[in-house]
Amino acid sequence: MEHIFTAIADPTRRQVLERLRTEGALSVKQLTAPMSVSRQAVTKHLDILQQAGLIRIERHGRERRHRLQPEPLQAVDDWLRPYAEAWDQAFTRLRQHLGENQ
Repeated sequence: MEHIFTAIADPTRRQVLERLRTEGALSVKQLTAPMSVSRQAVTKHLDILQQAGLIRIERHGRERRHRLQPEPLQAVDDWLRPYAEAWDQAFTRLRQHLGENQ
């Protein structure tokens, strides 16, 4: 899971993941077009995402498209859920406390 956290720590990689989530499989050229980073930089980010298991490469003729693999992110969500629930409970108690003191 450490590779996943390292991969999603970078804002450019998060942007790539978001585009793949919303737009589906994209080529390096399509991913690079609206970004302010070079094609080479995008390729390096894609390599890190692939090593973390967050994307897979599909070949369509000579073109390579990158597709989101969301399953590893589900594992992160499962791991974080107890922490989110604890914070939700703390905020609920705080709201109740503040409501009682008004």
